[in-house]
Amino acid sequence: MKQKKWEMVLGLVLGVFSLAIYIIQDLIFHDAQIILSDLLLQIAFLPIYIFLSTIVIDSLLSRREKGQRVRKLNMVIGAFFSETGLELLQALSKFDKTSEETIRIILRDDWPHKSERMKKWVGKDGFQINSRVGELEGLKMLLLKKRDFLLRMLENPNLLEHETFTELLWAVFHLSEELASRADLSHLSEADYYHFSGDIKRAYSLLILEWLTYMIHLKEDYPFLFSFAARTNPFDPEARAEISE
Repeated sequence: MKQKKWEMVLGLVLGVFSLAIYIIQDLIFHDAQIILSDLLLQIAFLPIYIFLSTIVIDSLLSRREKGQRVRKLNMVIGAFFSETGLELLQALSKFDKTSEETIRIILRDDWPHKSERMKKWVGKDGFQINSRVGELEGLKMLLLKKRDFLLRMLENPNLLEHETFTELLWAVFHLSEELASRADLSHLSEADYYHFSGDIKRAYSLLILEWLTYMIHLKEDYPFLFSFAARTNPFDPEARAEISE
């Protein structure tokens, strides 16, 4: 309310000041017709000025700010994969009974199309996750170890603009809470195994899609970062950071 009052006072002061200048100009040059004509010309240009300042310039500034926010967000996502995401991908892939097809899609050379192919694979219910075939206790320990880091990620305000990444974090948190709530993960009911399979599939699907999107971003904007990320691909059994050639 105080800000609006201040703006109204400022507008009134500027209007009075402008009127005073026109009166002084009339007193000096004694030609109200020219002054009125000049005033009408300025008023005629006002709509164009409003269009340029409020739509065109504001759009350019908004686009620039959005680009800066996206860069900051990708830095946060990069930190997530370096600290937790890649390790979690490897851990969750142990539950993927269709890992051969998953790896085949990911190791193809056409990076711009990997994400679309993986979305189709996920949409066709391609992942066959079985919580019995992996190490649930090891997955639980990993998620508990990374819990503080994941909580800090959720506190980052930039993530509010990235719905899919936020959804991924919630899926991982839910899986962590489910695992932590079981006293003995080696003796579960059939219903529990089925439930964990669904939770793992949800987190695994979102994680792979987010990782592929991030990798494509690196390839397009940061080739030097992409080079290292591709050489340490968690799905490549022959991946190594060292450059052989």
